[in-house]
Amino acid sequence: MAFSFKNSKGKEYFLHMKKVVRASGKATELYYFSTDLRKGETVDAVPAGKFVIELPSGLPVLKKK
Repeated sequence: MAFSFKNSKGKEYFLHMKKVVRASGKATELYYFSTDLRKGETVDAVPAGKFVIELPSGLPVLKKK
């Protein structure tokens, strides 16, 4: 089951992760929230060393501890 976050406005967001290769050749994991579930990209828990905050607009984002 994907990690979900319900913001103060009552909208539910799901955490996703995508692996990308930068121009330098380094592989990077990009984490993002979406209102829909995208197959193969969902994440079950918040990554170690990060936590979820809500921006004034209601969008959730990950921050480092």
